[in-house]
Amino acid sequence: MNAFLGAVSPYDELLSYETLWSRQGATLKKVSEYLEGISVPSKAQFNLEDLSRKDEIDTYLMNIDRDFSILTAENYQYPFALQDPKHKIKLLYYQGDLGLLDAPKRISIVGARKATPNGEKRARRLAKVLKEKEYIVVSGLAEGIDTAAMTETIKLGGKVIGIIGTPINQAYPKKNKQLQELVAKEHLLLSHVPIYRYSKEPFQTKKFYFPQRNTIMAAVSDATIIVEASDTSGTLTQARACISMGRKLFILNSCFEQPNLSWPHKFLAKGAIRVYNESDIWDNL
Repeated sequence: MNAFLGAVSPYDELLSYETLWSRQGATLKKVSEYLEGISVPSKAQFNLEDLSRKDEIDTYLMNIDRDFSILTAENYQYPFALQDPKHKIKLLYYQGDLGLLDAPKRISIVGARKATPNGEKRARRLAKVLKEKEYIVVSGLAEGIDTAAMTETIKLGGKVIGIIGTPINQAYPKKNKQLQELVAKEHLLLSHVPIYRYSKEPFQTKKFYFPQRNTIMAAVSDATIIVEASDTSGTLTQARACISMGRKLFILNSCFEQPNLSWPHKFLAKGAIRVYNESDIWDNL
């Protein structure tokens, strides 16, 4: 299968994007700004060091499993919110059914990795109701709430969009490898993480891709439901993105009942909706 033919961008687009990411000090903001108005950077736009590295990256990409495609901001299916200067991401890697991005009803179910049993139960209940109402469930394939929502939706025959903070050809956590492969094959899997750079950079720097992942989740969803999260959870990155993008943000009442948490009330003041019962969600969509 040649994943770079047809409606998706050609291999040169991928190679150029990966090369830009390999630059010293490259960040999502810098790469996106450089690509503003550029489809595929020409040789004239690369310096000698870039061109030398491009050959190395070309060899690397040709020797990995490339059963994936790429989606750029020039494609009509690209999430519009990711073109906003505040949340700009110029390219996504994907596997599976890209048509799920065109579906009219998509909701994120997110929350803690170290979820409580009650939290996982609530996530599964939400997944069941969303499936009955023909919503697509968006989540991050992390342990805890994400996994509970994903697996329940799939078990019931619903559709999901999985968005990861690792390269499209890697699974994290490892225990979710089979789940990720199923999502890629029968649903939709998205990643923004550069494959070559990720293979070379120190482990401690890789964590920064996860907050960006949450921004993408907010962008491809009509709304986000937070099941449970701590005051330092990455889930709050998605909450902030929802408020910034004008997306609906729902917070389960159980979060407000935790006396040690301050974030639920902060987001309530910014326009989030407190969910006492499920009708609070449907009445506000």
